[in-house]
Amino acid sequence: MPAYLTPQTIGTFIIAALLILLCIKILRKPLGCLVRLVINTIGGFIALIIVNFLGGFIGISIGINWINALIIGIFGLPGVGFLLVFQWLLTL
Repeated sequence: MPAYLTPQTIGTFIIAALLILLCIKILRKPLGCLVRLVINTIGGFIALIIVNFLGGFIGISIGINWINALIIGIFGLPGVGFLLVFQWLLTL
C-alpha cells in the first residue's frame, strides 16, 4: 500500500464524498426551483416582447424589464393580465 493512502486519508475522502452527496441532495430541490424560475422569467421576457409587438397595433404597451418578466415568470398568463391592468390604472 502506498504511503499516501493511510487510513486517515481514506477516511477523509469518504467523509468528504458523503458531505458532497449530502449537499447535492439538500440543494437539488431549491436549485431546481431556481432553474425553473429563470426559465419562466426568460419566457416572461418573450411574452413581454410579444405583448408589446401585438399591443402596438391597439395601443397597449408594457415596459420590458426584469421585474415585469419576473412577475410573468412567477404568475404566468395571469401575470400578463395583472401588468396590463396595473398599466391601465397608472394611466387613469
